[in-house]
Amino acid sequence: MSTLSKKIDFVLFFSVNGANPNGDPLMGNTPRSDYDGYGEVSDVAIKRKLRNRFQDTGHEIFVKSQERVDDGFSSLEARFTNKFSDKVSTEDVVKESCETWLDVRAFGQVMTFQKRSIGIRGPVSISRGKSLDVVDVITMQITRSTNGMNAEVGKRSSDTMGTKYFVEYGVYKVCGSINCYFAEKTGFTDEDAEIVKEALQTLFENDMSSARPEGSMAVERLYWFTHPNKLGCTSTAHIHNLVEVKHLAEGAPRSFADYEITLNEDKLASYKADGLTVEIIE
Repeated sequence: MSTLSKKIDFVLFFSVNGANPNGDPLMGNTPRSDYDGYGEVSDVAIKRKLRNRFQDTGHEIFVKSQERVDDGFSSLEARFTNKFSDKVSTEDVVKESCETWLDVRAFGQVMTFQKRSIGIRGPVSISRGKSLDVVDVITMQITRSTNGMNAEVGKRSSDTMGTKYFVEYGVYKVCGSINCYFAEKTGFTDEDAEIVKEALQTLFENDMSSARPEGSMAVERLYWFTHPNKLGCTSTAHIHNLVEVKHLAEGAPRSFADYEITLNEDKLASYKADGLTVEIIE
């Protein structure tokens, strides 16, 4: 099976409504934001959700969440050493890892096991998510109806009180690209690119938690750009900049309809003449 034949760029928009899209453990698990108040979701968190979707659709992955371990190996080292002995060459480790695990084939992986250090560079690159506007982070005090620890009769223990944080509303933008030349190194194919596209469209399925109630996060729109060849007809930055955002609401946006998101048709026309195609998925 041949590797990826055409360069791909993409831009994804998703909404957050009363949820914590990515808590910062160093800030009491408050939703991540920059110094100006714009919401952020790390690229690591986005790749985690993509890995989960790969796994949900029956594809083997190397980096599995602890609660999603289905092969009996509770660490990456255990999973690695079960497959490879220390006699296997580095070249064979890279080849078999990419053939076995879709996330390694897509994102790459650093293997630091058996006193080795093997770096695999993947073709799929993804930016951190950034909100289109400053987000309102709401703090809510919560209590449990029962004591978690023993307490004096008639009194509450200290662990019945807690704090919950969530973003009132926000639309986030994520940019990404798939490089054909790195795809040749890992064996990433056109079929694999379709799996990534499907995973992006269904990013928040089976992702429900107390911080992210069912339906509180949704993919709103995906722009999928396919170049005519491996090199591409222009840079990835130029492609990402084709997507333009206009604010329609006078106050704080409260729905995706409060934005007008369009493509710069004048610039797009010249790239289309060179063979660029774009698919818009909502």
